[in-house]
Amino acid sequence: MKLNKLSALLAVSTLVATSSAMAWESEDGQHSTSASVALSSDYVWRGYSQTEEEAAISGSFDYAHASGLYAGTWASNVDFGDDASAEIDVYVGFGGDIADSGVSYDVGFLRYMYDGEDYDWNEYYASLGYSFFSAGVAYSSDVYGTDETGVYYSLGFDYDLPMDIALSAGIGYYDYDEAVSTDNHTDYRIGLSKEMIGFGFDVSYYGMDSNGEDAYGDVADDRIVFTISKSM
Repeated sequence: MKLNKLSALLAVSTLVATSSAMAWESEDGQHSTSASVALSSDYVWRGYSQTEEEAAISGSFDYAHASGLYAGTWASNVDFGDDASAEIDVYVGFGGDIADSGVSYDVGFLRYMYDGEDYDWNEYYASLGYSFFSAGVAYSSDVYGTDETGVYYSLGFDYDLPMDIALSAGIGYYDYDEAVSTDNHTDYRIGLSKEMIGFGFDVSYYGMDSNGEDAYGDVADDRIVFTISKSM
């Protein structure tokens, strides 16, 4: 059974770092699409590896409307030591800014699906952002396909450094029903990214507290992940 990931959204949650750019926009500016592909030295989600510490290739396709409505899909190879070989996520949400407040928001629905196994599950997420900071929560009543509850809380910090280098950091806490796990745990990350020569480059450090390491073993060890991505 998978005890693992998100996605590319806040709680849309973060998956591997991939860049996206507007690949198409309608003449009236109401509709747009974007896509990206990324190669990473590992696929780490909420603190631990989804690929048994091996490389991952992922891709995304997204649609957005000027109103704030968006929908998309993201996929990657996975390895949980069972028959699952790929994760495919689909999501829909709505985001925007609260007028003249400097506060942004994002709410949505995400479904995780796995080729080769039958523990697909759903998650609902919401986040707020202000200045360099963000806070989010993701809720599932069927976390990892267990029919039990899991709630993931996260805080993020993003800041543009000189030379067009972006700094990103975050911390998250997973609160499970005891039927899922008695080891609620904390994960953390910090990374640097930069766009150059038409590609996105990212190097990030991931770690977990002792509860996470006890729950997941070696795949929760501290690690550095390298990612190169391309927008299309």
